[in-house]
Amino acid sequence: MKFVDLHVHSNASDGTFTPSEVVALAVEKDLAAIALTDHDTIDGLSEAQAAADGLPIEIIPGIELSCVYQGEEIHILGIYVDPTDRVFISETVALKEIRKKRNEEMIRRFQNAGISITLDEVMAGNPDTVITRAHFARVLLEKGYVKNMDQAFKKYLDYSGPYCPRKEKITPEHAMKILTDCNASPVLAHPYQYHLGDKKTEELVCYLKDLGLQGLEVYHSSNNQYESGKLRKLARKYDLFPTGGSDFHGSNKPDISLGVGRGGLRITALLLDDIKRIRREKGL
Repeated sequence: MKFVDLHVHSNASDGTFTPSEVVALAVEKDLAAIALTDHDTIDGLSEAQAAADGLPIEIIPGIELSCVYQGEEIHILGIYVDPTDRVFISETVALKEIRKKRNEEMIRRFQNAGISITLDEVMAGNPDTVITRAHFARVLLEKGYVKNMDQAFKKYLDYSGPYCPRKEKITPEHAMKILTDCNASPVLAHPYQYHLGDKKTEELVCYLKDLGLQGLEVYHSSNNQYESGKLRKLARKYDLFPTGGSDFHGSNKPDISLGVGRGGLRITALLLDDIKRIRREKGL
């Protein structure tokens, strides 16, 4: 039986493997396909697709968009985005600019507090990366301000603290439009990470379904089997295809391997076959 991983990050955002390294690891693990879903960017896709040329693996072009729903940040995956669509490309450039402004403000706040962090240190030699809080956590750890990544998030990178303002967020309507306009399939990522409770989670799914939601991330490293079971039922109720992935980030999430999430999570390629069939039926 073949397996896939439909939620993967590279160092184009907050992963620690280059896109080429991600592809090489996926081939080593005999995965049939991976979806590269970096945060708010498709900058790693061309490298990943070039690295996969001639190899027995499918690279699904994807993205993970951050937006705000009722005051809370949620993430919407887009799988099978069109990386050549000019409007889609311009939208991702605008998203990178939003993150850039927030990162510059964070560096200013750290430096004003006597905490030595520079933009070059955060970028770590990759000027094209989409910087996230994980990049700051790594620098704080390397420079001895914290003992581990978790402490960095709790002490310095909490949104309620003095150093990490929330970046400007797009609306779910905007995120869904970005994806549907380029014929991608929008998927609500890791629904239980938002801690909304079952009722409000279903309300969110219903709301996004009206905006064009096609899938639900039923299988994810943050879910247990009981939670995945509830999400399967929710997906059936709203006629959404189930999807899943490890949410691989390399050493930034060391307990998650590519193709194998927490608890031994693995995603059969049959799930991807169903997604492709549904897309064909929709004319995508």
